[in-house]
Amino acid sequence: MSASAQPRLAGRQPSSRWGAPGEDRAGRDPRPGKREQGVHHMSVHHLPPPASPWPEDEPAGERQFLDIGAIDLERGGHLPDVTVAYETWGTLNAAGDNAVLVEHALTGDSHVVGEAGPGHPTAGWWQGLIGTGAPLDTDRHFVVATNVLGGCRGTTGPSTAAPDGRPWGSRFPFVTIRDQVAVESVVADRLGIQRWSAVLGGSMGGMRALEWAVGHPDRVARAIVLASTAAASADQIAWSHPQLLAIRSDPAFDGGDYYGGPGPIGGLGIARRIAHLTYRSETELADRFGRRVQGAEDPLGGGGRFAVESYLDHAAGKLVGRFDANSYLVLTEAMNSHDVGRDRGGLGAALGRVTGALVVADVDSDRCYPPRLSDDIAARVPGADRVTIRSGHGHDGFLIETEQVGAIIEGALASS
Repeated sequence: MSASAQPRLAGRQPSSRWGAPGEDRAGRDPRPGKREQGVHHMSVHHLPPPASPWPEDEPAGERQFLDIGAIDLERGGHLPDVTVAYETWGTLNAAGDNAVLVEHALTGDSHVVGEAGPGHPTAGWWQGLIGTGAPLDTDRHFVVATNVLGGCRGTTGPSTAAPDGRPWGSRFPFVTIRDQVAVESVVADRLGIQRWSAVLGGSMGGMRALEWAVGHPDRVARAIVLASTAAASADQIAWSHPQLLAIRSDPAFDGGDYYGGPGPIGGLGIARRIAHLTYRSETELADRFGRRVQGAEDPLGGGGRFAVESYLDHAAGKLVGRFDANSYLVLTEAMNSHDVGRDRGGLGAALGRVTGALVVADVDSDRCYPPRLSDDIAARVPGADRVTIRSGHGHDGFLIETEQVGAIIEGALASS
């Protein structure tokens, strides 16, 4: 990858603010029996409008922006001008060795902690983990979070303007997890960070954390990989396939060049419903919803919904109002591309490149990234610390069980 140009900093200065848990994918959803306004059945007409390309006049919130210039991508694509949105907490020390990189998952962004507000449609997705006295203690650590390449919350992606002034749309090139980490490495260079004290993340964020440890071992003192994998499995790719088809089959998709129109909000909503089922456990759905109906609706021939259907509708409605469908496609396919062993002699040889400390954590009820995938990583890295997050919530346990995750982070950072 090549990069050029000087950084452009914008937005607010780094903040150490952290607050109480807020709403996110992790489960602060409405109680069964409460109808959600604006979402009913599978109709696209009641969903919020699609997320728009980031306008110049939209408040930046806590974000800063870094122009890193042109990049060449692993699979032959090229982007002539890349901007990365990021947020920071704490202060980089004189030695530059107290920096921690937090990697977000598929539909996350750089807003790890903090309230919802101008520029931030949702509260932070990992509340309580960054701040004074928190597991990522900003009195000790300089914490960085970027919005990933191909995303839609400030970093260059399909909804941002190409050189001709139009959104990239269908012209946006194929991006891999390695490309995303390569971009993050340029961000680290520009911020004066030669070696991360830690890189950590869950799900897609865990993919990038592991890619950092394998692809840039001299720059990672320790990696914390939560609910993730060394290579996307057949099952994960299979679950992604109907999601991609749902978006591309939406009549409003327009080949990916739908900006200025309604966009494929129906297809994106269906994709989210499918994905959300893999994020939660069967036992949680049984315990929370069972066969209860949604309020006074009649699902037995009356056109109404079961409570669990309303829950999925709500998850879809939340996403389509804040996320770009093309970014969902690009990032899902990037996850499908993930394989740290590709062109490195296989998984064993690739994981043998890890020189820093490695913590690998599964969620015991995860059906999206089952525990055996964490076992496979740890077994190939001598000295890896293998831990388990106990949760009834499934894959989303890495977002919900913040007390356990915080203890894992504190333990990893305390080790030499």
